[in-house]
Amino acid sequence: MPARTALERTLRRIIALRVPLLVAYALITPLAVLLASRIPSEGGIDRLIISSDADVVATREFQRIFPETQLLMLILESDGPFQPEVLTEVRALEEALRKIPRVVPYSALDVFYRAHPGFAPTPEWADRFRRFATGTDLFRREGLIGQRFQGIALALDVHGSKERDLALSDIDRAISATPLDAVRRIRRVGAPYVQAWIERESGRASLRYFPLFGILIVGIALFLYRSTRSLFAILLALSVAVALGVGTGGLLGFSFTVVSAVIPLTIMVTALATLVYLHSRFVDQPANVDVDEHQIRALANKFLPVTASTAAAVLGFAALSVSRIRPIREMGIWTAAGLALSWVVAYTLFPALQKVLKTPTGRIVPLRTAIYDKLSARLPSFSWRFRWPLLAGALLLAAAGAIALFGVPGRLAPMRVGLDALDYVDPHLAIYRDMVFFRDHVSGLNVARVWVKTPPGAVTNPELLRGLDRFQTSLQETPGISAVVGPTTFLRMRRYLAGQGDTLPQDDPMAFARLTDDVEQLLLSEPDLRAFIDVTSLANAQITVTFDRGDEPGYLALSSAIEAAWNHATAGNPAFRGVEMRLVGEGRLNAKVGGSLVPTLTESFALTAALIFLAFLFVFRSPAARLMAMIPSLFAILATFLGMRLFGGSLNVATILIATTVLGTTENDQIHFFHHLNEGEGPRGLDGALRHALRVSGRAIVFATLINAVGFLGLASSRFPPLRQFGIVTAAAFLLAMAADFTALPAALWIVRREHPASPPE
Repeated sequence: MPARTALERTLRRIIALRVPLLVAYALITPLAVLLASRIPSEGGIDRLIISSDADVVATREFQRIFPETQLLMLILESDGPFQPEVLTEVRALEEALRKIPRVVPYSALDVFYRAHPGFAPTPEWADRFRRFATGTDLFRREGLIGQRFQGIALALDVHGSKERDLALSDIDRAISATPLDAVRRIRRVGAPYVQAWIERESGRASLRYFPLFGILIVGIALFLYRSTRSLFAILLALSVAVALGVGTGGLLGFSFTVVSAVIPLTIMVTALATLVYLHSRFVDQPANVDVDEHQIRALANKFLPVTASTAAAVLGFAALSVSRIRPIREMGIWTAAGLALSWVVAYTLFPALQKVLKTPTGRIVPLRTAIYDKLSARLPSFSWRFRWPLLAGALLLAAAGAIALFGVPGRLAPMRVGLDALDYVDPHLAIYRDMVFFRDHVSGLNVARVWVKTPPGAVTNPELLRGLDRFQTSLQETPGISAVVGPTTFLRMRRYLAGQGDTLPQDDPMAFARLTDDVEQLLLSEPDLRAFIDVTSLANAQITVTFDRGDEPGYLALSSAIEAAWNHATAGNPAFRGVEMRLVGEGRLNAKVGGSLVPTLTESFALTAALIFLAFLFVFRSPAARLMAMIPSLFAILATFLGMRLFGGSLNVATILIATTVLGTTENDQIHFFHHLNEGEGPRGLDGALRHALRVSGRAIVFATLINAVGFLGLASSRFPPLRQFGIVTAAAFLLAMAADFTALPAALWIVRREHPASPPE
């Protein structure tokens, strides 16, 4: 039959070129898979903020002078930590750990042993060590001594996840190979263990949900279309779309991070929903139309809503590029590119597969939709009868969700922003319990670095060191700060070993100066001191602060305390002329991520909503329709945030993506619904238009939503809490949006248009 429009002529040409298209995709797809397999995986904090950020730049400059080695603690619990047999086992474990490349152990026993080479694990020496270890707060504050434990601090001079994982494996092997009878438990605490687990679990998330999603696709296709040919067409097109989308990340130079598991899943569920929309229209073949002509018309009929919804989703995810959090920024751009490619696959490869595989239509294999047909027949009358309660209920829940998210000034705080290390670890794991023990019995888990920049050669000036010691002492007395370690800590320890106490003579400048006479010589012989004073230029020093609260408010409070202590310690001291102090380090970046979550949510959501509204502008003529089309998505998003607040959830680098993901995905349903609603306008008014839209697009909306919900629910199998929360909450949002599609949205239409059903309501 002759083509009627330019679009139909283009679609006919695409189908005519199906063989070259299949060959081209067969060549391109393996390359995309190869690119995807070579994408690096990075879970470190340095991937969380864009590299041009001022704090990132300062931290990297600081780390070139003072490399932030990765630290972890081994807590050795025993009934008597100073018993000779315990000291024997601690010493043996230290010796085993010292043999591991790039691992440096440090403990109170090690300090005592270096000061007393004749040490032996006898009762007399054990008593001397007990008095030495408990005679100062230095070891207790650093977590090296406790009531029923000794601690071994390990500095890991590793670069990259491979070296880190190798070092952790060697540490675990050393622990297993050392006989430990008196030590009844060893707790492992530190960021290296947490980061290794996060990288491993976020990578396994994909391996867990892909089989579940594959089963879902097979079940949906066979149940709905009752055809293995249709199943193969959908599976092949979907696999190519996901491979191309994920492979694009390799071309863009991106890396897999803590939220990257969301990218292939989002591409997959969105592409599958598009294929379901197209194939559902294809199987709806009229009795008097040839199947080839019907395929062209079905593709053309769905071109506008599919293109508009894809464009809206692409723009919505691209809006995440405004985020200052690097994984979220990359995730938005990466997903947008993948969704654009999935549209290309849907209108090139999928029609070719339909043609080559000869997928059947409903004239050959009727769809299983009897239950849906009965419910949709009653829906117009139901939504008219309960239009006011349905719409009012949806709006009230949405308003409650907005309050739960943003709070009420002076009455209700906004939703908690969770960026504590414990928020990212499965509570059932041993490393979670070990971190809780360390936080409750030893000190905080958060570390800040104070960078002191002086004129060249001035950092060893006795008066400057005396001021730094006052600064450290003042910080140590601040509530919420567990430990402060800096250049003068080494001097305190040396003085303590000499039997003169662990404090420095602050009130006697001459005595203090004598203690610092040989600091420059000590820098050449003592690597521990070089970790706090730059030996190259003698123009930099660093102070490490361990504190309790690692969120943005806690870090702001710490910053204020550090500023006040600095001003008090250096005021009027001429040695501090030209000296600068700045708070840097991975802890600062970690807190900045937490502070960026809410701005990311509001900015990206506002931009996404505006872009989707513009997309609706080109599809619908009615201004009221443009606003009402967004009711289901907004209701679903805000209602899920209400549920998160009620069940104690929090915002993190994964759940912050819920709003954009739900809005960018569920708007597909509204665009398809309103497109066919306009198509069905006629003498029967809104009643007839609703029945037409429900018949043509309603089934696809139901099955697309179920696909989305079950697909994201697959993330619930992940042991990585942010991804698990993201999957569960997003799946719930999809179901809520579908419920609003069939209740609140028709109710709003009845109210705005002031019409009645064509037949009396039942």
